[in-house]
Amino acid sequence: MSVTQLFVSLMLLALILLLSNILVVKFAWLRNFFIPGSIVGGVILLLLGPYVLGAFMTSPFADGGGLFPRYVLDAWADLPGLLINVVFAALFIGKPIPGIRDIWYRAGPQVVVGQTMAWGQYVLGLSLAILVLVPMFDMNPIVGALIEIGFEGGHGTAAGMAGTFSDLGFEAGADLALGMATIGIVSGVLVGTLMVNIAARRGVINPGDTTNSAQRAKQEGPSDAEQEDFHIELAQEKGTTDPLSLHLGLVGVAILLGWLLLSGFQWLESVTWARDGGLEIMAHVPLFPLAMIGGVMVQLLLARCGWERHVSQRLMSRISGTALDFTIVSALATLALTTLGDYLLPFLMLAALGILWPVLVLVFLAPRVMPDHWFERGISDLGQSMGVTVTGLLLLRMADPKNDSGAMETFGYKQLLFEPVVGGGLFTAAAPPLIAQFGPGPVLILTAGLTVVWIAFGLLYFGRRVPGRGQGRWSPKQA
Repeated sequence: MSVTQLFVSLMLLALILLLSNILVVKFAWLRNFFIPGSIVGGVILLLLGPYVLGAFMTSPFADGGGLFPRYVLDAWADLPGLLINVVFAALFIGKPIPGIRDIWYRAGPQVVVGQTMAWGQYVLGLSLAILVLVPMFDMNPIVGALIEIGFEGGHGTAAGMAGTFSDLGFEAGADLALGMATIGIVSGVLVGTLMVNIAARRGVINPGDTTNSAQRAKQEGPSDAEQEDFHIELAQEKGTTDPLSLHLGLVGVAILLGWLLLSGFQWLESVTWARDGGLEIMAHVPLFPLAMIGGVMVQLLLARCGWERHVSQRLMSRISGTALDFTIVSALATLALTTLGDYLLPFLMLAALGILWPVLVLVFLAPRVMPDHWFERGISDLGQSMGVTVTGLLLLRMADPKNDSGAMETFGYKQLLFEPVVGGGLFTAAAPPLIAQFGPGPVLILTAGLTVVWIAFGLLYFGRRVPGRGQGRWSPKQA
């Protein structure tokens, strides 16, 4: 593929992102469901591609599909695996990283709830795979990891792991994971909005007029504190010669550090336990979770050298967000709908379990481990476990529009102890090769044990701090 062809492919994605964002602005129902422009654009390209329009008409290009030439489709198929490294590398750069003790003190209960949701998704998915999907549908046992990859990890993680699925002989995994992520983000908004309204009706929360809470969360705009942070960051950017190039360079350094870490782990694996054809895990782990660790290393170095004042969290978020938009659009554009059709029933079964589990954790565990504002703090975990971080923040703002509970800060702290492991972290990337090497049974035992440990730890350590041991939880308000 030439540079010109790659440039044309990227420009087509940019144009469709422009069109999709115009559609989101124009049509209120898209805004009411909080459907991102990147997903709208990806669906448009999917409809115009080889699996929908291309099934009813001959492509104008000799080797193309739908309205696109083959080289465009090939470029789009390769982009997610590359751009996802940018998304994760920029995740922690520019963000203050407090001490572990401070994080744990403020966000420990949310870590318990989030980890329980994540590990439980493995338990349910692997159990379904062992009992039903493998023996009855002859599916690859790696299918048991798709709930966590699609729901917790989201579109970016699902797209970024396409190479891992292919290496492990589960080519359908990437398409199924992308479909799972799409179901997750839609169901996260719908189920979360329903839960917020039920909680308000039963007196668990008091967000005001919940009828228009979603619209108000969208329309209120940034708070005074957010506006102040915005002006501070603008002032910081004046101290640099070229802010964008500086920030892109830091992202490049983070990815390079991640690549060095991954290469080092792969070399160590090749000369030790995998030397004679033994266990291979790191050989199948993608780069993006290590790039995230590289980003943490860059941020720690900046803070130690006193250079963090030159880094804008806002601009770094823009870089990560833009890369994520291109990742989602290109991944959905190349989604193989025939794969979803071939595995429709298993797909729906996995999705149903993925929706049910976070709801159960929110209703039964969150009020017993969180000392205060359990619903506001727990609903953000539910949103993230069924969609993406933005979904969790959206539901939190619906439940607590003015952030009276302080759950916004604890949710941010919780990410520092959450995302490096699951939700697109190291175990998310390692789960498919672990299943391929050891089988689903041992991984099920491991994840089930971790789920039980997190639940027991939450109840025994944080539960004793809950006033009334969870009184006032999911129950009707007494007159």
